[in-house]
Amino acid sequence: MTIVKICGLRDAAAAEAAVRGGADLVGMVFAESRRRVTPEACAEVVRVVIEGRRNQDPPRIEGPAPGEVRPSKLPGAWAEAIEDAAWRWRPLIVGVFADQDIDAVNAYAEAARLDIVQLSGDERPEFVAKVAKPVIKALHIGPGTTADEVAERAAEYRCAGFLLDTAKAGTRGGTGEPFDWSVAAEVARQFPFLLAGGLTPDNVGRAVGQVSPWGVDVSSGVETAGVKDPERVRAFIRAAKRAAG
Repeated sequence: MTIVKICGLRDAAAAEAAVRGGADLVGMVFAESRRRVTPEACAEVVRVVIEGRRNQDPPRIEGPAPGEVRPSKLPGAWAEAIEDAAWRWRPLIVGVFADQDIDAVNAYAEAARLDIVQLSGDERPEFVAKVAKPVIKALHIGPGTTADEVAERAAEYRCAGFLLDTAKAGTRGGTGEPFDWSVAAEVARQFPFLLAGGLTPDNVGRAVGQVSPWGVDVSSGVETAGVKDPERVRAFIRAAKRAAG
């Protein structure tokens, strides 16, 4: 199973395309970004997502309790928990933050009914520990970054998962540019993660086949003229799921 996350949603049409297309996760950006969601748009996206779920009970992600598994096994255990929750309550709602105040992060997470918080800034492990929701931590991969370096950075965190994205000065994601997939493929042999950076409906199948990530994440790759294109959203989901077999 390949988890599919459609990120940067800002309107009901894109949210509906993601829900009906079978996305496992949908993301809204609360950090400073041209894709930052307004309170009104956030409420509309959340409404569409919740109405589209087959299970109307509040979602529960039952991850491992502290100390229940060894640190090296945490990503795998959390991946299973998120997969199970996504199957029951698809799609889960992810909020994307970057270097923001912890009280603001937790307040947004509660008000927007987020299931998962994604941290895409330079947040340290002690910050992650204060987030009230399960956390996916973004790790940015630049030229020359090795798989061992990625694994060392990941080992610092006790969180629900990781997202690997392209490092680019002045941005926290959404670059539309890929990084070296051979590095990602090496990391995939060590722990599960969401692959991001330059994915599109045309190349996501190849990415899944080459990297074998736990999941894939897209934002700009399903946009036309900077706006989410429902047909590209659906095409991306289809291509990712078909590639996973």
